[in-house]
Amino acid sequence: MATYEMAGSTRTLAGGEKLVIFASSLGTVFEWYDFYLYGSLAPNIAKHFFSAVNPSAAFIFTLLAFAAGFFVRPFGALVFGRLGDLVGRKYTFLITILIMGISTTAVAILPGFETWGIAAPVILIGLRLLQGLALGGEYGGAATYVAEHAPMGKRGMFTAWIQTTATLGLFLSLVVIIGCRLLIAPADFDEWGWRIPFGLSLLLLAVSLWIRLKLAESPVFTKMKAEGKGSHAPLTESFLRWGNAKIVILALVGLTAGQAVVWYTGQFYALFFLTQTLKVDAQTAQLLVATALLIGTPFFLVFGALSDRIGRKPIIMAGCLLAVITYFPLFQGLTHYANPALEAAQSKEPVTVIADPADCSFQFNPVGTAKFTNSCDVAKAALVARSVPYENVAGPAGSVAKIKIGDQTIDAYVTAEAKDKAPVFAKAVGDAVTGAGYPPKADPNKIDYAMTTLLLFIMVLYVTMVYGPIAAMLVELFPTRIRYTSMSLPYHIGNGWLGGFLPATAFAIVASTGNIYSGLWYPIVIASITFVVGILFVPETKDRQIID
Repeated sequence: MATYEMAGSTRTLAGGEKLVIFASSLGTVFEWYDFYLYGSLAPNIAKHFFSAVNPSAAFIFTLLAFAAGFFVRPFGALVFGRLGDLVGRKYTFLITILIMGISTTAVAILPGFETWGIAAPVILIGLRLLQGLALGGEYGGAATYVAEHAPMGKRGMFTAWIQTTATLGLFLSLVVIIGCRLLIAPADFDEWGWRIPFGLSLLLLAVSLWIRLKLAESPVFTKMKAEGKGSHAPLTESFLRWGNAKIVILALVGLTAGQAVVWYTGQFYALFFLTQTLKVDAQTAQLLVATALLIGTPFFLVFGALSDRIGRKPIIMAGCLLAVITYFPLFQGLTHYANPALEAAQSKEPVTVIADPADCSFQFNPVGTAKFTNSCDVAKAALVARSVPYENVAGPAGSVAKIKIGDQTIDAYVTAEAKDKAPVFAKAVGDAVTGAGYPPKADPNKIDYAMTTLLLFIMVLYVTMVYGPIAAMLVELFPTRIRYTSMSLPYHIGNGWLGGFLPATAFAIVASTGNIYSGLWYPIVIASITFVVGILFVPETKDRQIID
């Protein structure tokens, strides 16, 4: 038995309630599994649903469709946060898991572009939007529910179990995908086997519903309702009254923004960097990331428990600061240990794009309608497709872009000339790149698996520092009557928008600059802002009561 203080009284936390907390966390793992399957299988989805465009554009478009689910998460936070504050945490759980499970299972049977044309990616994006809405209502409820069961002085440790669920969901998705890859021939997996992990969501939905139906309502919420202290307008109280609205803003800028970019850099951008930039085989990259996640996940609990002793704020701020200081050397280390041939070629035979700056576009295409037709765009796209880093040099106004590889100079072309010049240009670039030692893919025999895993683990460790204590801190910032609503919105703006758009934004920056590490400026700048604002303005919360 354990006890905790509630508004000056003492209450006993029974073993059955601990089991309820565990059940809540397990259901959330399944929901994250559903959500992250899309990111883990992005290359397969690009092939089947965005096959009408070139591979580089297809992958960016796929990442943007992935981000669409993140875009609507704040709206889900508003809808389900309000519902959770009005009618209770338990009933909101049931709705979110149903929406998530059904929309994920639907991906398993959705025909691709070749069968349904443009309707296929449109429906796919629609399903991602439903997933995002569901997840927008899930996290705040789960964190609030567990925190409101936790003993005084143990909220960091108890809510850290919820914090493990996102990583465990990603880990579970990677394990299922790897298992399918091992059991199914590669050609069959690329054709239809990638759908199996989505289909398994139907089974997980049934288990999750069974778990959620066994949950009791939060005792803090029940007590509040019994005393008639609930809010009749949680949205108004949360965001239109300055006293609470300023705390929402601080929670976003001084906590969740930095936490989000550190999280998505360490878990998603690192995976995409391995597969898309370093050309590590997808299965190998997933195994490396899964291993790092497996080793790192217990540290969510370590830092959650530590935050009960020394405070939430110091741990979160330290994680942001470490990320800012070390991201560049960590990703350079990934290149060194995962694809040393690429590092060597870049050092010995640097590549330069010489072009009129006015001829170069920023190749970010959120709606899939932009056309990049200038010779500079053609040159950069050819190099990006082969993961060849390059430098930009300004050429004369109106000149045709050129690629300089060692002693060779290759003229690009505008897309209107593609029919005549594209084959010759592609062969010339391919021969020059190969001759300069740029590898078409990472050599598995030259990957230092131990060091690559260590670097990935360090990034996951930063994730556990910023994410382990943050649920308890967000819960403690807001009053019970509007807690679900108030904490959900800054969390999902940070993680849904700033985090969810990180991969697509970072890769677009890389494509524009030619520097394979330049995309890291996105998380570094945001984490720096959070560190400064958090240190100066965000209060410590670990000793606060969480009932009005």
